[in-house]
Amino acid sequence: MPTIHVDKYALFEELGEQFTEDGFQKLCFDFGIELDDDTENDPTRPKDQAPELAIEIPANRYDMLCFEGIAMNLNIFRGKHPIPNWRLADVPADKMQTLTITKETEQVRPYAAGAILRNVKFTQASYDSFISLQDKLHQNLARMRTLVAIGTHDLDTIRGPFTYEALPPKDINFVPLNQTKKINGEELMSFYETDKHLGRYLHILQNKPVYPVILDADRNVCSLPPIINSERSKITLETRNVFIDMTATDQTKLDIVCNIMVTMFSKYCAEPFTIEPVKVISEHNGTTRITPSLATRTMDVEVDYLNRLCGLSESPASISKLLSKMAYTAEPSQDPKFVRVTVPPTRADVLHPCDVMEDLAIAYGFNDLPRSSPNQSVTLGKPLMINKLSDIVREECAMAGWSEVMPLILCSHEENFEYLNRKDDGKTVVRLANPKTVEYQVVRTSLLPGLLKTLSENKAVPLPVKIFEASDVVFKDESLERQARNERHWAAAYCGKTSGFEVVHGLLDRVMKMLQVSFLTHEEALQDEEKPGKKAGYFIKGIDDPTFFNGRAAAIYVRLNGKLHRIGELGILHPTVLDKFDLRYPVSTLELNLELFL
Repeated sequence: MPTIHVDKYALFEELGEQFTEDGFQKLCFDFGIELDDDTENDPTRPKDQAPELAIEIPANRYDMLCFEGIAMNLNIFRGKHPIPNWRLADVPADKMQTLTITKETEQVRPYAAGAILRNVKFTQASYDSFISLQDKLHQNLARMRTLVAIGTHDLDTIRGPFTYEALPPKDINFVPLNQTKKINGEELMSFYETDKHLGRYLHILQNKPVYPVILDADRNVCSLPPIINSERSKITLETRNVFIDMTATDQTKLDIVCNIMVTMFSKYCAEPFTIEPVKVISEHNGTTRITPSLATRTMDVEVDYLNRLCGLSESPASISKLLSKMAYTAEPSQDPKFVRVTVPPTRADVLHPCDVMEDLAIAYGFNDLPRSSPNQSVTLGKPLMINKLSDIVREECAMAGWSEVMPLILCSHEENFEYLNRKDDGKTVVRLANPKTVEYQVVRTSLLPGLLKTLSENKAVPLPVKIFEASDVVFKDESLERQARNERHWAAAYCGKTSGFEVVHGLLDRVMKMLQVSFLTHEEALQDEEKPGKKAGYFIKGIDDPTFFNGRAAAIYVRLNGKLHRIGELGILHPTVLDKFDLRYPVSTLELNLELFL
């Protein structure tokens, strides 16, 4: 959940009340947010700095990612302020600013929107909040600028109509924000490569044949989204007219971001909550639209549905009044079974009647909802059998003096195959399409890489080291809808000054005895498959496996329900395997499939 830091005194002044810490904590709880910290009595706070409140906001409430949104929603909730009437200024078509999107932008970021805030009066606090909201939206809803990028400009330093184009990097020349030297698009990439703030966004454009760019009527660069704006159009405390440009790869996210930006800060305009629209002309699809849309959505919600899930018996009129505390405009429908709810442009998170129901419960008060107990239990909880079996094996290993480890289920392709002297047949392992690092390329098909990496990272632990894991591995399986299947394995590894093969073998015998699977003698193991009355149990048989030292490896077989199954292997690891995992002492391992014992 995002945490927003706001000036405590400024927020209380905006709310028109001086709260105690407990009082404000209760208000936050009632509204569904959380007061995380109050620096009023923090001894480390500088004396010249106003105390701050750290408020945790639900991840879906994009309209509360700034001071203005928090204050507005809390005031509406407390009945102190009415719901703002956001509206578009009535601008003649021939005087409306335009933003033309050229066809070439399809190669990089095909969507764009614009808006203008006229006669804004910024203070240092509101200016900082304006910049902070952009950053919060970039990090959350815009997914690190990959979906949407926001640019803000002093409209008095540039001139429309504006164009959104995609040009070769060498053809884009401008002075970046807070710089003095003009550079082109190619130079910009190397210039900001080591910048800890902007460097993280360069990959979005790197290796693209063209870069997106916003130009004014004089072909001056306003911004190079999603990286940086131009120094020429930088907004300051003296800025009075703000042009906001937004470019995107997702149309839905673009509209949400556009509405959030203008609704939060249009309160500072000379005409509060009035936004001047921009006409956006898209050459690649031949459409023209007006942004921001400020579109509201109306839905008819069943009164019985709202009452039943909240345990209430409220009338449509009462429900409408309660919903107004959550910034909805609601009224009883012509059909008395429904309430007509109008969702404001700030609430993009409201997608279904259940969202309205949740807000009704908040408006009524969670602590005031009727308490009830179910008449009968509708479910009976019990563990999955495979989990119960795994827990039995874990407990037995722990009582035998072995330590459980829990490595990650992802590993590199080399660790899963080459490091174990195994070959990839291309039909077994599930690969990640876009792994972030070489450490997480595939989903493991064996528990051994995790155990051996654990030993490698714990060389300082006194020998011998005895570890085990009971967890899932994954295999490709085209017969299933999901094209893969999980399989529960159990594995153990012993690292010491001697190989410890007999120790690992002893652990296998102990677990098998606990599972009531008897050991078969050589004669019993060689019984003919068709011979009636053959004895159930397990045995081991020597194998030649490149993962293990030659002559020091065995396959584990089990005969259950009259059928013979190979369920795993145990042995002393080959020196080349030890070398790959940087292990200096001999290691013996075992691994087997637990699912057969179900």
